[in-house]
Amino acid sequence: MARKPQEEGAADPRRAAIDALMALSAEGPWKDIGLSDIAGRAGLKLSQLRGLFPSKGAILAAYSRQIDQAVLDGIDEGMSGEPARERLFDVLMRRIDALAPQKAAIENISKAFAVDPLSLAAWNRVVTNSMQWMLVAADIDAEGPLGAVRAQGLVLAWSRILKVWLKDDDEGLAATMKEVDRQLRSGERWMERADDLFQIFKPFCRIAERSHERRARMRERLRARFRDFADTRRRRAGGQDDAEAV
Repeated sequence: MARKPQEEGAADPRRAAIDALMALSAEGPWKDIGLSDIAGRAGLKLSQLRGLFPSKGAILAAYSRQIDQAVLDGIDEGMSGEPARERLFDVLMRRIDALAPQKAAIENISKAFAVDPLSLAAWNRVVTNSMQWMLVAADIDAEGPLGAVRAQGLVLAWSRILKVWLKDDDEGLAATMKEVDRQLRSGERWMERADDLFQIFKPFCRIAERSHERRARMRERLRARFRDFADTRRRRAGGQDDAEAV
């Protein structure tokens, strides 16, 4: 049922739009949800919703950031002395806990994205960003090329974890925890190999970077020479005009 449109300045309309999208996603297929449906459920004017979000996907991305913040707010400082795999296990299970109220919605959204490559590709960027924050929450380096590899690897692991979680009806989430552990152990071995490869190719990366820097300097010198040549031509042309005027 649509709510009465909120007055301008109503409290937290962004949260209302996010809650509306997730509620509608739990009730039916993702593809059937329109922006007007979201606005009506949230009690917003369509113009208000447009001012808040450019698209339905953007509202879902905002929900993902909301989950990121919930996980980051709950960082357990007592885990700081534990191995990296244990820290990341704790972070991912807290993310599962944060997602739990919207499990039905996430299941419907996952089904829709599974048959929509374009939406899945766009969503991958959102999830990769979230996984970078999850690595940071676990005090694991997520910067640079190797950090990007870690984040993308964690995205793949997370997609497999979600599939198990969506089918896991056990209150203790035994199957989900087992899958998280399995994926992290597998990822740990994979990252060790990736780290070895990164170290092997690191000198070649430096060579490529230096080559790129040399080409950039050469381009800048050529641009400077062209500017000097053009300035000289303009000065000469200006002098010739002055002579003709005399």
